[in-house]
Amino acid sequence: MHTPQDLARRHIPLQGASNFRDLGGYKGHENRPVKWRKLFRSDHLANLVPKDVTQLEALGIARAFDFRGQQESQAQSYHWPQIERHSLNIEPTVVQRLQAHHLSGKPLTAVDALDAMQTTYRDFVRLDSHRFAQLFEHLLDKPDPLLFHCTAGKDRTGLAAALVLFALGVSEKDIWHDYLLTNQLYKRNSTGATTLSPDVLKIVWEVQESFLTASLDIIETEHGGVHSYLSNQLGLTPAALQKLRAHFLE
Repeated sequence: MHTPQDLARRHIPLQGASNFRDLGGYKGHENRPVKWRKLFRSDHLANLVPKDVTQLEALGIARAFDFRGQQESQAQSYHWPQIERHSLNIEPTVVQRLQAHHLSGKPLTAVDALDAMQTTYRDFVRLDSHRFAQLFEHLLDKPDPLLFHCTAGKDRTGLAAALVLFALGVSEKDIWHDYLLTNQLYKRNSTGATTLSPDVLKIVWEVQESFLTASLDIIETEHGGVHSYLSNQLGLTPAALQKLRAHFLE
């Protein structure tokens, strides 16, 4: 049961980021809840105001793992002296795919946008698993509070959060709940001219079950399911899983 009180504890309202939240409280392995105030997921941090940065400091967050591509992180860079930023770049492809389609002169439909999103989520697994493996190395390194993010905190971050919660033994129902919270929280920054139509943009700026399902289907068909994917592709041996759970579960 997810109550408004849960969401109030989970969502951390900041002036410069809308999708900043805590992965704590979900029931994990052996019914042990994920510790609060340890694992955070977010949209990018370039628009934080000093008060936001102070809030992150108060939460003890000293490490940020940034999944944005090179141009994205250069265009909206941040340097908060209190936070050590690690780049785990996964180049964005959705808007590029859609712009290329648009330039070819064919009208761009919502179906094209859905297809682009699903292809992107398949590629996360096929091309970028090493980045998720690196995130787990950092999680295992020390149990200090940390955050991971991309631009909107919904796709690269959404899959990363799902994988972390799977590894911690959280139920699929809660993993879906967490993934879909973006649609309640994320507020798109309206800057940046775009040639994309509103129905296409709506798909690009939200999350849908079919997106994450596209990743999970590849994990299932090409890696034999999430558990063997975690161990064989992301390096989570039984000992590593045990350590991860010791770090992040009550």
